[in-house]
Amino acid sequence: MPRGRYSRHDPHDHTPLAEEHFHCAPGPSGWRYVSQITTPTGDHSGSVDLTTDELGRPIRLELHAGDWQVRGAALEGVTWVRTDPTGAHATEGNARAHSFTGTSPAFLVATTRLLRLTPGAPAVRLRLVSFTDPVLAPRTLDQSWALLKSEAHATDNGPLAVDEYQVSELDTGEQYAVHIAGDVVLAAPGIELESLESPPSTFP
Repeated sequence: MPRGRYSRHDPHDHTPLAEEHFHCAPGPSGWRYVSQITTPTGDHSGSVDLTTDELGRPIRLELHAGDWQVRGAALEGVTWVRTDPTGAHATEGNARAHSFTGTSPAFLVATTRLLRLTPGAPAVRLRLVSFTDPVLAPRTLDQSWALLKSEAHATDNGPLAVDEYQVSELDTGEQYAVHIAGDVVLAAPGIELESLESPPSTFP
């Protein structure tokens, strides 16, 4: 079970935004990721709890940011309930989308599990619902993903397969690279893996 810490920063000016202390593991029915998020000064600011099935579909999502909360799952596309700080005005949402996304590295791993891309194959387009910090506001967006290459890198624990993806934001035309090994993000815009206590899990 990988445990570690990501740092999150503004991808444009590198202002530190948060640290995410996580653990994750594949199980008999899919994959689960749990994390606690702190501010750069160490104050607790949120959490992520994401479970996907063996096909990569989100069967349970729970996000906290400040006093806001979102619970969601794959149901008629994706469905979610967003609760405001007072709890008096919970709102439901639904979108004909493939999955969820957001600022946590968990969503990048979950997307690759959903797509199951092979190196050199044509890019695949998908629709996602993003929950944006700090109030977890939902926004539907379209992305294109392609697996450029998969390379084995030597480590103390044997070869580590690293996948390099190219992601395109279809509403802005922005393109960027995401590097993932198993169920751990090694590098992505605004995300750095700062520490890892055990090797990434490998999926069957």
